[in-house]
Amino acid sequence: MATTPSQDAAPLSADQMHAGTATPVTQGESAGLPQFEFENWAGQIVYLLILFLALYLLISRVFAPRLRRVMDQRADTISSAVATARQVQAEAAEQAVVAKIEVEQARATSRATVAAARARVAEEANARAAAEESVVSARIAEAEAAIARTRDAAMVNVGAIASDTLVAIVDRLTGKAPTAAEAAAAVKGAA
Repeated sequence: MATTPSQDAAPLSADQMHAGTATPVTQGESAGLPQFEFENWAGQIVYLLILFLALYLLISRVFAPRLRRVMDQRADTISSAVATARQVQAEAAEQAVVAKIEVEQARATSRATVAAARARVAEEANARAAAEESVVSARIAEAEAAIARTRDAAMVNVGAIASDTLVAIVDRLTGKAPTAAEAAAAVKGAA
């Protein structure tokens, strides 16, 4: 029976096998990850330093100044917006005070106008009332004068009627009629 090369050879060690494969490692190859081998570290450190220096220069010379400018512009924008807002707020407060003063002045003016209108209306009403009162007083005086004339005229007639009635009553009671002068004196004495 023929033997296969794997049966004739001794079992392989972990150093002689590639990771995850069952193929044998030859003399020129090493086992494991090449970045962990000491022979490659010098080149890796040089590349690491070059990349670190390149990134440091890019960040310090390009990105950081741009970022600083953006942050400064943002801070300036915010501070100018806050200053503008405070200024607008102060102006609004001043305008509110001015508006309040104007409203109070308008109220005082309207109160004065209302008071003046009331005084004018009251004065006109009093003048009309005085004029109407004088007209009414004149009519009352005329009426009282007419009543007095009518009363005086009636009183003259009342005296004559009273003396005629007296003459008629005495004549009827006594049978003897008094004279007109006696009857007039009796009526005047009774009044």
